[in-house]
Amino acid sequence: MLQTVSEWLWWERLWLPANVSWSDLRDNEGRVYAKASQLYAVLPCSLCLLLVRYLFERYLATPLANVWGIKDRVRCTAEPNPALENYFCSQARLPSQADVRSLCKKTSWPERRVQVWFRRRRNQERPGLRKRFCEASWRCVFYFFAFVCGVLALYDKPWLYNLKEVWAGFPKQSMLPSQYWYYLLEMGFYLSLLLSLTFDVKRKDFKEQVIHHIATLTLLSFSWISNYIRIGTLVMAVHDSADILLEGAKVLNYAKWHQTANAMFVVFTVLFMLTRLVIFPFWLIHCTWVYPLETFAPFFGYYFFNVMLVVLQILHFYWAVLISRMFYKCIFSKLEGDDRSDEEEDDSDSLGEGNHKLSHINGSGARGRANGH
Repeated sequence: MLQTVSEWLWWERLWLPANVSWSDLRDNEGRVYAKASQLYAVLPCSLCLLLVRYLFERYLATPLANVWGIKDRVRCTAEPNPALENYFCSQARLPSQADVRSLCKKTSWPERRVQVWFRRRRNQERPGLRKRFCEASWRCVFYFFAFVCGVLALYDKPWLYNLKEVWAGFPKQSMLPSQYWYYLLEMGFYLSLLLSLTFDVKRKDFKEQVIHHIATLTLLSFSWISNYIRIGTLVMAVHDSADILLEGAKVLNYAKWHQTANAMFVVFTVLFMLTRLVIFPFWLIHCTWVYPLETFAPFFGYYFFNVMLVVLQILHFYWAVLISRMFYKCIFSKLEGDDRSDEEEDDSDSLGEGNHKLSHINGSGARGRANGH
């Protein structure tokens, strides 16, 4: 059974064009090819990055937050109540009006007190400002480092300037050391993001983030095994270029350098739209959709790779809408958060029913947590 599954999984027609076999991609005459077994190194790389992240946030980002005076808001703790806690954990974080009335009967509390309890309990689940700052600082530093690695791996390569060179001699294209380390770094990072999802700041587009990370890892793994490495490096570099500015804008926003953060967010928006809505679909997807047909007939891997690129493009459109809304507010009005934010609620018990004001402790200005991976 396992032998049959293995034979089907590594069937050459799934991964390679017609008339090409795995034996053609064996190392010989100084040519080195990517191998599926090399992907095992991604897991230890991701664990190392998680360790580096922990050290970075503890010994660099946290002291920097102290220097800039970034502090968490003092929160009111929800008083112990087993009935409300059970409802909060097992049913819903935000009860309906009918459920509030039902809970009032169970607890003998007035409606306002129950509503305030849920606001305070929800705030307890939200990450503090310092955690957001540390996370954004780590991502900003990583994306900058990864983008520099991408530039060093690509600046002297002909396929950076002529996309038809991506397919010259495909799939018999020797793997370069710079490509290996660039892939390992990027895949290790995205796997580390998946492993840390339960601990990281949760956003309203949590599901889209999961889809993005899985699609990215699937895309990179497939491109590695099928030797789509040249186009893979281009895709990674295009994505990293804008993400640096997004995370940098968040860092400045949390430090209350709002004007600088707004300016950086505007630059990020322009670069995001250029790279994700112009270069990615009209250059890179066009390169993988049209040019290969000049060299070989379509096969399963050709369709699979392009479908995964389209999945990423759909996510780009989704994030572009959110970013456009924030950009509009940044230019034409006062932006006090972002469409993906899960902001803290005012937990004062002096609030009247229905007067649930948001306290945007992350500062006004663009950036909160929009993401454009």
